[in-house]
Amino acid sequence: MSGLLVQQWISVDGFLAGVNGEADVFAAVSDFTASETHNAALLGDIDEMVLGRRTYESFAAYWPTADDEPMARQVNALPKVVCSTTLMAATWGGHAPARVVPDPVDHVRSRRDAGSRIILWGSVSVMRALLAAGEVDELELLVAPIALGAGTPLLAAGAAPLPLRLTDSQIWPGGVVRLRYSVG
Repeated sequence: MSGLLVQQWISVDGFLAGVNGEADVFAAVSDFTASETHNAALLGDIDEMVLGRRTYESFAAYWPTADDEPMARQVNALPKVVCSTTLMAATWGGHAPARVVPDPVDHVRSRRDAGSRIILWGSVSVMRALLAAGEVDELELLVAPIALGAGTPLLAAGAAPLPLRLTDSQIWPGGVVRLRYSVG
């Protein structure tokens, strides 16, 4: 299947990050083995990774030298696109650099026409732009066992309701729940 899959870690009360953008959601997870196994299998069907600038900066600082990580070879080999109006280049250590595009919606539409399977990790503003444009086909939420009470919500205030249809789910060790939805 071609299209765009967005994967987000989220708290049980719907926040992607705490009030200052900190990674409280990740801190609540004691074992990422199931996530790594799932994503390694998932990446076998992905043609391209799309990232926003901040997520790109975080990933580029980690993945190119993460030789001991099971997914590193897949992540580093996958073609990457960074959606940014401020970056001129997006290096990836000793691997092929990411391509920089200013408009995520135009980019995803052009890749959809080519039949590509794309994944977007994190990248909240890019995700929200693609949701608003109706360009997200699937949303996979990895629900961490924590309630934050406040922070960065999945949808921006005033966003239109997002109709979802559950297509798959799993409960992972440590209390993480994976929910895959079809969007629309």
